[in-house]
This record gives sequence, structure tokens and C-alpha cells, in this order.
Amino acid sequence: MAIATETQPQQQQKGSSEGAAVDEQRWTLNDFDIGKPLGRGKFGHVYLSREKRSNHIVALKVLFKTQLKQSQVEHQLRREVEIQSHLRHPNILRLYGYFYDQKRVYLILEYAAKGELYKELQKCKYFSERRAATYVASLARALIYCHGKHVIHRDIKPENLLVGAQGELKIADFGWSVHTFNRRHTMCGTLDYLPPEMVESVEHDANVDIWSLGILCYEFLYGVPPFEAKEHSDTYRRIVQVDLKFPSRPVVSSAAKDLITQMLVKDSSQRLPLKKLLEHPWIVQNAEPSGVYRG
Repeated sequence: MAIATETQPQQQQKGSSEGAAVDEQRWTLNDFDIGKPLGRGKFGHVYLSREKRSNHIVALKVLFKTQLKQSQVEHQLRREVEIQSHLRHPNILRLYGYFYDQKRVYLILEYAAKGELYKELQKCKYFSERRAATYVASLARALIYCHGKHVIHRDIKPENLLVGAQGELKIADFGWSVHTFNRRHTMCGTLDYLPPEMVESVEHDANVDIWSLGILCYEFLYGVPPFEAKEHSDTYRRIVQVDLKFPSRPVVSSAAKDLITQMLVKDSSQRLPLKKLLEHPWIVQNAEPSGVYRG
């Protein structure tokens, strides 16, 4: 597809011996027909768009430079672009390329036709075990792929997941992800999903993603994250103590609870490895082999 192959990072183009010929390949806003807004974020908006030359439908994320600078996240955006543009997995949203003008940065993203998973979870309140297991297995495979490339996501949560046209889940936001070969100390991510090692500001590794996936599995089945509390300090305390409780409603199978319990372990080295997760009886019995939930 044209978008996947022809986008050239502008920093590399400037020093090219091809000069003006390469410059002509740069994307501009004129290369796209802009359609309806798909959503808005802290730094800009996302629009349904069509690349004129190929007629390919994409999502165009428009970010305002002034807002990126004010929040001092330019480095984070560069890292996100660098990481996501190199990932190729059916459960990871493709980043085809980017371009920019004086005021804005534009990311050319794969279009996920069924939209935000967060809104779907709000509408349903909670998911069936079959749906939850299918999603968890899909994400486990995507994270195994990421970890194999030394990428830790660090912010797996419903707000960062989209649903493709066939009902397949897509990890869409890599703003907190990091390319690493060692353990890290940075505090990041979302409070309800933070693992104990991040709350306590000790070094962490790829096993933070196993914890977040366990939190997500719980939220899929119960509609709320497990350590939610009115005060931040209480949430922190519950996380550190792994104060895990399973409500009587909705009714959830003991196999699902067993999986969650094996993922939400304080000692990160003792969490259920993602490859073992895919072999867990609850996943084997409930997850769609295709990785697609069609309802």
C-alpha cells in the first residue's frame, strides 16, 4: 500500500542526495480528503480521511505543536512514532507515516472501523467471559510480539484500545511505551492500572504489562478496575497490598478468577507469563481461536 511505503521521515530527507526529488514525496494535507471527526484527545483531533492517490481510508491524527510544547511531550511523541511505525501485528494499530507543517503534526493511522473499546464497555457495563477471553488472548499475543522486540507498552487500558472492522482488538496508543533492554524506574501510565513496582517507584520490566492485562481482564468481567477507590491514596494502598476482591455480581467463573489472581501478583517475576496465559484453561475454553469476537 502506498501509505506504508512512501512516507519518508522528514529529518532523514533533508540530508538526502536526491534533494528535491525526495522532497516531492513528502505528505501534505492536500494529499488527503478529510472527513468526519472520529475523536479528540488532549493535544488535538482524529479525522476519518482518504489518501487521494490510493483511495485508502485512514485515520488522520492532528496534533498541535504549541500544546505538545506546553506539556513538554515532544520527546514522548517522537518515541511513540518511532516505536509504533515499526510494529506489524494484527492486534496493533498501524502507523503508516507522519508529516507536519508550521503549527501541526499529522499521524497517518490505520482506521479502526468499530471505534473505541472504552465506549463499548461503558455501553455493555461488562463483557461476557467469551468476549473477555478473546480480547485478553489477542492482547497477550500482541504483547508477546512487543516484548520480543524489546518494547514495553506500560499503559494497557480500555481507552487505548480500538476495535477493527472484523471485531478484532487493536492497541492504539504507544505514548507511554518504551524501547528498552534494561529495567526502568519511570512512573507512568494510569493510576488504576499501575503495578506495585511503579507505585513504589522501584525498577520495572516487561512484566508491568502482565499486571495491566490482569487489571484489564478484571475490568472486562466486572465493569470496574479491581483497586478503584475514592481517594488516590487508597488506590495506591490497595495496589501495593494487592487487595483483590471479587464481587458476587456479576457472576464470574472460578477459572477466570484463577487467571486474574495469577496475573495480579506483587512479585513481578511470579506473574503468569503471557505464553502460559494462552494455555490457561479459561482462555482455551472461552477465547475465539480466530482472535475475533463477533457477538
